[in-house]
Amino acid sequence: MSMVITLATTRRILAQLRHDYGTIGLMVGVPSVLMILLRYVFDQPTLFDRIGPMLLGMFPFVIMFIVTSVGTLRERAGGTLERLMTMPMGRLDLLVGYALAFGVLALAQVGVVLAISLTWLGLDLAGSGWALLLVAVLDALLGMALGLFASAFARSEFQAVQFMPAFVLPQALLCGLIMPRDQMASWLEAISDVLPLTYAVDAMQQVSREPDVGGELVRDIVVVAGCTLLALLLGAATLRRRTP
Repeated sequence: MSMVITLATTRRILAQLRHDYGTIGLMVGVPSVLMILLRYVFDQPTLFDRIGPMLLGMFPFVIMFIVTSVGTLRERAGGTLERLMTMPMGRLDLLVGYALAFGVLALAQVGVVLAISLTWLGLDLAGSGWALLLVAVLDALLGMALGLFASAFARSEFQAVQFMPAFVLPQALLCGLIMPRDQMASWLEAISDVLPLTYAVDAMQQVSREPDVGGELVRDIVVVAGCTLLALLLGAATLRRRTP
């Protein structure tokens, strides 16, 4: 792995995305609009204070998964990956370059949504906004890494989107967003214990309730970061040059 090649990949992807206004709108505008809608759907500040931080982690995760899986498949189908991989570029160079580029976009995405939530929507946090920003960016990177991994098994953009129910929906249902995990059936709670989004949502809950950074929050952050790294390594191992 070469840092020069990795950073060159990051610059290339950012240059492409800079002119893709549809993708930028999807990544930044859609979560903001959804957060505004949900604030007035709940129309109860105390309920929004409890649900809002978890949604701040959920939206970047889902959107990054879709954008990354479809974007990677498009590059592979168009022959871009095949041309790049004939150069002295390792698979990790490519994937880490993607991670850095989408990490910059994730930071912008979460920053905009968080600013709207804390000002206009009146979200009240017990913890630090910086801790919430860190966890939300990690959630976005987790979605990106899983999207890169899922794209290796798709043959079309439509098929890449179809992987979302397999990778995203089970985690969304079992992470504690809809129902507290301790109130689920014991076997479902056991499954949720091995799903990375569970720890992402739990970290968001910790930030919303606790003013200080505790051991449980640190554990959740380490687990989410570790799962992101593991997904990147799996993506590197399964990355194909082109779609048959």
